[in-house]
Amino acid sequence: MNRKPPGTVRIIAGRLRGSKLPVPDRPGLRPTSDRVRETLFNWLQPALPGARVLDLFAGTGALGFEAASRGAAEVVLVERDPDLARGLRAQAERLKVANLHVETAEALAWLARPDGRRFDLVFVDPPFAAGLWQPALAALPAWLAPGARIYLEGPAQAPPAWPADWQRLREGRTREVAYVLLQAGNARPGGGAATLAGESNPQGAAEA
Repeated sequence: MNRKPPGTVRIIAGRLRGSKLPVPDRPGLRPTSDRVRETLFNWLQPALPGARVLDLFAGTGALGFEAASRGAAEVVLVERDPDLARGLRAQAERLKVANLHVETAEALAWLARPDGRRFDLVFVDPPFAAGLWQPALAALPAWLAPGARIYLEGPAQAPPAWPADWQRLREGRTREVAYVLLQAGNARPGGGAATLAGESNPQGAAEA
């Protein structure tokens, strides 16, 4: 069942705590719930200060802005919809988040052009109907710093696979989504495409 997205999402903690981000009513736009974000950022908090963060399918920007609020050194949001991207820039200006940058680009095309940057944390939460998890994960290694962490979110009934040499650190599940925090085993400069594990899905994930 498709639910109408909420009108706003709030930033949970950090210097932007309580700030609200608009959620336009767009097909496939499904912001990560407050409940899941709180769990995720509790896991991430020790690693966030000074981290370089990439949000590949930014949408509302809730994950990227939360990371910036909690001490990330740099946050890059990739969003293909020009109107959404303009909105993200406007929110960054309104909230005075100088270290957050928005790239208007399709995520897979953007990943196909490595530019030497390396990220410590990457959020991969595409529109579920688009089936973009595997090509996005396969293209990520060239962008990852050593030991990088990757957050992956997908539908509870069909969680996406991830590369066979990536370590599962934490996982959770609600009625609608399964989510997992991974650590890349092949995150190195010039890393090639990852080989996906066909059956590396969360099993028996705990309720968040």
